[in-house]
Amino acid sequence: MSAPDEAGPRRRAGRRELVYAVLLGVAGAGLSMWAVTRVWVVELAPRPAPLPPVRDTRTGAQLLPWLPALALVTLAGWGAVLATRGRVRRLLGGVLTGLAVAVAAGGGYGLLTGFTGVVSRQWPLLCLLGGGCAAAAGVLTAARGDRWSVMGARYERSARVGTGPPSGRSTRDAWDALDRGADPTDD
Repeated sequence: MSAPDEAGPRRRAGRRELVYAVLLGVAGAGLSMWAVTRVWVVELAPRPAPLPPVRDTRTGAQLLPWLPALALVTLAGWGAVLATRGRVRRLLGGVLTGLAVAVAAGGGYGLLTGFTGVVSRQWPLLCLLGGGCAAAAGVLTAARGDRWSVMGARYERSARVGTGPPSGRSTRDAWDALDRGADPTDD
């Protein structure tokens, strides 16, 4: 097989890895973000009879105020993975791994800490699971992200585009060409 024949399957495999990593990272961070907004603890404060106890619910965001911010930054970071390439993408994968591990640690803390009242364990567990999924995707990105495909050249500024009007013409000529419906950059 020649080198061009091998490039196609490698490119598709790299694109597939990118899709899997981003989907796993978004799903994990999104799951964590959702789980942290659920009620983790219900505290009952007694009141004199015949009044029923006061029910005080606390979400994961109220118990650990930094956790939703980390989950949201992790979620947004996966969009940046799509827009970066090479070493920057690998570095971003490492940063996202650290953020996701912190999110998972927050879920683990909520799972193991003895809060007073009725504690719901499924939401911290889902936060831990989501952080773990996002961390796995971050590790994959840090390890192999430089081999993955990048955005097409149509998203990049071409070297031909200058900051002023085309050479030999004034700015007024360019505006007049636009008024006529012509592209002033075509020579």
